[in-house]
Amino acid sequence: MPTVPDYIRFSLMVTLAVAIGVLLVVKNSFQGRHQILVLIAVTYLIPYLYLLSVRSGLVAFNVLGIATLLWLLFKHKYKQALRVGALLLALPWLSFLCFPTFHNKYYNTKDDVSRVEKISSANNFSLVGRVYSYKVGLQVAQAHPFIGVGKADIEDEVAAYYKADFPDIKPSAYLLPHNQFIYYLVAFGGVGLLIFIVCFYYPFYWAWARVGPLMIAQYVIISLSFLVEYTLDQKNQVGLLFTLLFLLLPINGLMRPTRPEVGWRPI
Repeated sequence: MPTVPDYIRFSLMVTLAVAIGVLLVVKNSFQGRHQILVLIAVTYLIPYLYLLSVRSGLVAFNVLGIATLLWLLFKHKYKQALRVGALLLALPWLSFLCFPTFHNKYYNTKDDVSRVEKISSANNFSLVGRVYSYKVGLQVAQAHPFIGVGKADIEDEVAAYYKADFPDIKPSAYLLPHNQFIYYLVAFGGVGLLIFIVCFYYPFYWAWARVGPLMIAQYVIISLSFLVEYTLDQKNQVGLLFTLLFLLLPINGLMRPTRPEVGWRPI
């Protein structure tokens, strides 16, 4: 079967792979040549993430990096914090000089942002299209605040508001709200959105006293992706699989094994 490209989710997977690799190195989970292989993999994946130059992955990586920096400062590990801070500052600068993809992405993003006020730009520029998808989504949500329009009718409702309020945008450029929270607000209303938020983030609350770095990293990555994509409702379901698999693994690691002879647990 042909594979549908999904570079956004792929960049998030690379970010999580970096987080896992760093965690394995810090915890000395491997020794000898295996430790070296993990270091090589992490050293390769970090610049590869900048070479890909997907905004979602880069934002997630840098947010995790800043969180790590703050944690190190809180623990008074100033030398490690200085190294992390220097790396976070050096990577964009070096990537701008070395990677044409990152260089082009920077100027494309700058150009996209400058065109937000021009409605017709939504036909050709992805960031502008996202902004207007938020506006349309919020307008639909205001008209159906409690129970939404239903997932089956969301495309028709969104198209009707595009046609009425933003006639300069072509039907081929109509976008569903590129934000998981707005998407569910439109589809299921405020009640449905509240249920989703409680159910999705409850495992984090449940594990708060013993939550591990992998679980925190995945929640951060996915929550950031929710702001710019309806990650759980993409047609290819890659986002849903990625979200659930790497949340359920650390959750399972916090639960008692049903058989005492089971020695390996995901962390």
